[in-house]
Amino acid sequence: MNYRSLNDLSRLSTECASQIPDDIELVIGIPRSGMLVASIIALKQNLPLTDLYSFLRNDELKKGNTRTYKLAELVKPWDAKKVLLVDDSISSGKSMQVALEQVRATYAGSVVTLAAFAERHNRHLVDVHLELVEQPRVFEWNIMHHPFLAQACLDIDGVLCVDPTHEENDDGPNYRAFLKGTRSLFVPSVKVAHLVTSRLEKYRAETEEWLARNGVQYGTLHMLDLPTAEERRRLNIHHKFKAEVYAKQPLARLFVESEVRQAVEIMKLSGKPVYCIETNEMYVPGQVYNLKANALRKSYSLKTRLAGKVRSVLSRWAPVAPTSKG
Repeated sequence: MNYRSLNDLSRLSTECASQIPDDIELVIGIPRSGMLVASIIALKQNLPLTDLYSFLRNDELKKGNTRTYKLAELVKPWDAKKVLLVDDSISSGKSMQVALEQVRATYAGSVVTLAAFAERHNRHLVDVHLELVEQPRVFEWNIMHHPFLAQACLDIDGVLCVDPTHEENDDGPNYRAFLKGTRSLFVPSVKVAHLVTSRLEKYRAETEEWLARNGVQYGTLHMLDLPTAEERRRLNIHHKFKAEVYAKQPLARLFVESEVRQAVEIMKLSGKPVYCIETNEMYVPGQVYNLKANALRKSYSLKTRLAGKVRSVLSRWAPVAPTSKG
């Protein structure tokens, strides 16, 4: 599973700036994802920006007041001599081809096409690409709406909704109130194969009611069959349960988890990719950058233990405050 984040996109737009022709006068984004890439390029190159449909109407270009723009005298898009037509990625090439035909039907100037991410077999379909990323691939900005979710497992708390606070997580009336009224975070626009949560089975009714009310489409809801949250904590079974469900689904190609520590453990136990909301990273078995998460986790744990020891030593050696004399 190949994954690229907004950070990757920003880095590439800087590294590959020299690939963009110097005489580009306007950047055009193909909605919606193409606007993300086009905006980053336009900001870094200090060029005017518009979307495809505003360009086709020749709508007047909008500018802010906080900076000096290159080509600030350009008012109408069609007055530009050369434009850059941008999308985030290219697969079949149909979206870019349709957009290019629409632009050429109304515009007499020169058009350069750019896709941030292309594949070896289709890179010739655009003039410029920033990186070759083969399938299967997902991006930070489309992962919760990607067709892969039809064969994926999703956590609930921290993914579909906010996590409960310490006060709400009492395994009692406060927790039931949380389950009924918690705020949604990222609701997928496609049907998800499996929801896998360490919520207890006894809260299934409240969970199903919230999912239905918030329009979450799913196949199977997997919940922990334990009597109490205290028992769940004692067994430390959160990641083991999720990994077991994930591993048993032969068609599942992705797990979306909220916490980095659980994400890494699920990846290790299942042997399959896990995307983490907390870090915006994809953890894939065998890839080197997985060590980064482990290093961070161990570093954090070590710092916590050392800080505790330092506080303990200081408390023993701290001078006793002098008592006041009457």
